Amino acid sequence: MLFKEKFIIPEAHRGLLFKNEQFVEILTTGVYKFWNFNKQYKVQVVNATNAITHPVAEQLLTLADSYPERFAEHLQRWETGEHEVGLVYQDKVLKDLMAPAERGAYWRGNREIEVRKLNIAEDMRVPKVLANQLVTTKEATLRKAALAAILISTVPEGFIGFLEVDGVQREVLPAGVHVWWQFNHMIKVSQLDTRLQTMEVNGQEILTKDRVGLRINLSALWQVKEAQLVKSSLVDHKDYLYRELQLALRTVVSTQTLDELLADKNLLNQTIQGIVAEKVVAYGLELNTVGARDIILPGEMKAILAQVVEAEKKAEANLIRRREETQETRSLHNTAKVMEGNPVLLRLKELEILEKITGRVQHLNVYGGLDSVMNDLVKLTERLPKH
Repeated sequence: MLFKEKFIIPEAHRGLLFKNEQFVEILTTGVYKFWNFNKQYKVQVVNATNAITHPVAEQLLTLADSYPERFAEHLQRWETGEHEVGLVYQDKVLKDLMAPAERGAYWRGNREIEVRKLNIAEDMRVPKVLANQLVTTKEATLRKAALAAILISTVPEGFIGFLEVDGVQREVLPAGVHVWWQFNHMIKVSQLDTRLQTMEVNGQEILTKDRVGLRINLSALWQVKEAQLVKSSLVDHKDYLYRELQLALRTVVSTQTLDELLADKNLLNQTIQGIVAEKVVAYGLELNTVGARDIILPGEMKAILAQVVEAEKKAEANLIRRREETQETRSLHNTAKVMEGNPVLLRLKELEILEKITGRVQHLNVYGGLDSVMNDLVKLTERLPKH
């Protein structure tokens, strides 16, 4: 007894019917029965969900190429050109991205799928609205596609960016977020900091004009003023500035003695700044200030300078003491001249001295008698003018 063989095509699936290994037709959802002598009929069941996560396999596309009429009502095909990006929308919501020079298809179904093409031949920049959507998306499929399709570069405030495409500079970028399609090209973004910056030139061992070895630490404030000129002129602008400061420091110190350096450190700073600022301005850099933070002497030189300072301080102290002694002598001389013709004043001075002496002793011996002292006091009183 002969029976027909039954084939079941589930919901959201399609059946590819083959007879003797040759494609016959597409079977939609349902139950099919065939007299299948010698197994001449075969049915291949494929998932026909039109979701973005179930695109049609390349093998099936090849079969569809051979039978376009039979697949036309079942497949929605798409293809991007060499300079086109495919934006895949499902029910008018962006779900996926397709690279240039690719093709694919989705099974037609209940959900609307649209592939919009965007030409990137002339402008690789991603439109701002689309860029924001790609950068902030939470859709796993779209996020994965965006990471492979776009290049994001954020230029902070105070920086200048440079866009290079295939090794050639294309654009100077202001602060902000910039997004490009990275298909078909090598894209690179570099940045320069245009804010005021500090550079330290530390531990420079230098000989002065009088052959004294010093170690000097130098500090400088500088800034990029013409970013494009710096980018095109210098491989490493920081290294260039460092070397110029280092050379200028050595040049200036070697032409001055230790005493000259210690006497006026500001002159050292101003001279170095003048030399270096004139050179670096030609490459778009500005040197604002230069300062020698530390001038470190060798141990034996420190001891010698300490002795010199001590001797100078002693000499200053001796000079001050001599001046005070001279002033005191001059004062005594003037006092003596005043008292020379004035016995009353002389007697008052004697009594003042006597008062000071008696204030320091407990016993006083008087020779010549107390009357003599009193008589002298009376005589002194009589000579005083009456008021």
